[in-house]
Amino acid sequence: MRRRGLYRAVAFLAAAGLVAGACGGSDDSAPADTTEESSEEAEAPAEEPADEPADEPAEEPAVEAGDEAEGDVDTEIVEEETAIEYGGSVSVGLEAEATGLRPWEDTCSSPCYNMMVAVYDKLVEQTSSGAYSPNVAESISANEDFTVWTMTLRPGITFHNGVELTAQTIADMFPIQQAGAAGSGAVSAANLVSVEATGDLEVTYTLSQGGSAFPASLARAPLGMVFDPAAAAADSEGYSMAPIGTGPFVIDSRDLDNETTFVRNDNYWATDPDGNALPYLDSISFRPIPDEGTRLDALLSGTINAMQTLRQGTIRDARAARDDDGADITLWEFQGNNLGGGMFNVLVPPFDDVRVRRALVKMGSQEQTIEALGGTGISLPATQWFSPDSPWWSEKVAEAWPQFDFEGGVEILTEYINDPERSDGKAVGESIDVELSCPPDPTLIAAMQVSEQLYTASGLVNVTLTNFDQQTHIGIALGGENGFVGDHKMHCWRWGSDDDPAVSLNPALAPPTAEIAEAAGIPGVVSPLNFPNWFSPTAFQAAVAANQTDDFETRFGLYESIMLEFADQVPVYYSGHTATAIGTDTNVLGLNSWHLPSGELGIGFPAAEGRWAEVFIAS
Repeated sequence: MRRRGLYRAVAFLAAAGLVAGACGGSDDSAPADTTEESSEEAEAPAEEPADEPADEPAEEPAVEAGDEAEGDVDTEIVEEETAIEYGGSVSVGLEAEATGLRPWEDTCSSPCYNMMVAVYDKLVEQTSSGAYSPNVAESISANEDFTVWTMTLRPGITFHNGVELTAQTIADMFPIQQAGAAGSGAVSAANLVSVEATGDLEVTYTLSQGGSAFPASLARAPLGMVFDPAAAAADSEGYSMAPIGTGPFVIDSRDLDNETTFVRNDNYWATDPDGNALPYLDSISFRPIPDEGTRLDALLSGTINAMQTLRQGTIRDARAARDDDGADITLWEFQGNNLGGGMFNVLVPPFDDVRVRRALVKMGSQEQTIEALGGTGISLPATQWFSPDSPWWSEKVAEAWPQFDFEGGVEILTEYINDPERSDGKAVGESIDVELSCPPDPTLIAAMQVSEQLYTASGLVNVTLTNFDQQTHIGIALGGENGFVGDHKMHCWRWGSDDDPAVSLNPALAPPTAEIAEAAGIPGVVSPLNFPNWFSPTAFQAAVAANQTDDFETRFGLYESIMLEFADQVPVYYSGHTATAIGTDTNVLGLNSWHLPSGELGIGFPAAEGRWAEVFIAS
């Protein structure tokens, strides 16, 4: 991987932001903008099929900082040297349809994020260094204890319907965000209690406790994307089909499960660093093509001229088409902190016993899992939520993570099985039951099948494999009849993001149920985003403390301590860091060279989320 200067100590927190540790959600809350993170499709732990486990435990050395997988090279963020051209259309193949296009209401992952950023602007964006910089906002600053943030908006910005953007607009968005399925979780996670217009273009955010990097929450959809609150309140359902933003493109047509088309916003406020009006394209359309092979074939055949993928196997096949078959395509690749793996529902036996969780992790070979997923030579094994080229990566955590040791895992699991007080209520000596669930992607199915074979080979595990479509998979984790507890057992998932750690970590650490919150002495602090349902008072307090200081070394130590608890208690498991990519025809340029109003280069396309305003087609 190319070593990126993400979050360099001073630049990072000069304008950085994150959501706070205490999350107060309600039973109908949904994941607030999951990139990850709650995302939506993740890789399951699995092993290559084997007739018998190895006689000798095979140790996998911890990955050292800066290690690289062959071919794991992020596309460099650079200034575009080709002369820009106006006009033309780009058609993007997506892995799924967006369930909705309302930032405050609809859970957003990579496919819908590509669509939303075409129509909505964000208050804050990330630069190529990972720092947070004003976008629609002109400036943002905090008081001494980070409980009050003052933001000034850029003048002269209007919505697609001609309505002017003012501070009152942002204030009027807040009640809608508070009531939204996605927005309510983000509001609670950020400890945001009020948003006031304190001037024509001045907005004041008040938090119930310090949030040292609050602007990061303004860089994600639920709180950061600007929408017309009057139109949203008048017709929320209609807004999803006909969204109104201030962004570079205007909705033209929306045919669900077929194609959504946006056309150029001729009154767009932003320009490129040379003063040229944006966007360059006449139009952009998005087509859901769920099957990975079909989506790649559509790009190769010219049916579409861009596609996004979160699958290593698809990147492998696209590289082969480009390098071996001479396909005229470009792969805009980004790995970063996104990683596959899954979770154990720690409130459901036998996963409530750490011995079971640790045993299953030790019985799994990450390298063979990555091979089953098509990521050999592309993805690194993971030991934490941060990749080895991230400043948040910890060698101490890498060494602490349970490494592959089949016989050692069998020994630990045997201890649980022979315990008369085992939590699953089975008789001494009986095998445990494991339900392993993933979405029905072929590579995930292959990964689950090899996991099944290895666990079964131990003679100690009865494995049931299930798979559900992506939205059902998410819903099962959220809980249905069981509320936040979830109906899952061993559930594949995707972790991490290139946001500040607290964006994904802090909401995952708050109590998962009202009863646990009450017992911990923090009644009402309940998170719908704690999918493993694992709660540690020390990890939770560390997350809260990390959000009340802007000292990088202090924050690093606190997040390192959380990852060390994960290594000890293993509420989640990892396969490898997940390569993501946007593939395009070679004449589609600009994905790695878009700018913020300051003139700084943007972060590019993390998790295959493109920014399309400066994309153009070269003749």
